[in-house]
Amino acid sequence: MLQYVINAFDGSDAEALDRRMTARPYHLECVRKLKENGNFLIGGAILNESGQMIGSTMIVQFETETAFQDWLNNDPYSTMGVWQQIEVHPFRVANV
Repeated sequence: MLQYVINAFDGSDAEALDRRMTARPYHLECVRKLKENGNFLIGGAILNESGQMIGSTMIVQFETETAFQDWLNNDPYSTMGVWQQIEVHPFRVANV
């Protein structure tokens, strides 16, 4: 399996939190499916100093780069304009 760490940051405009909250139930349902399929390893919200959600970090794994890109391009946080800056890095979970 190919593993990735994703740091995705929301927009900084006044509507950014509203977009996130609108998309959040759909994103979480997508993550539940990823978890059921063994693709989701860990993840959560990035918070600012006030405890407000401003982005996401996830560690995921997929059989192919194509499958990963398909998920990333179709996740509700991508399609609904929540994530505005996405950093993806190959990753390997330590097996200790």
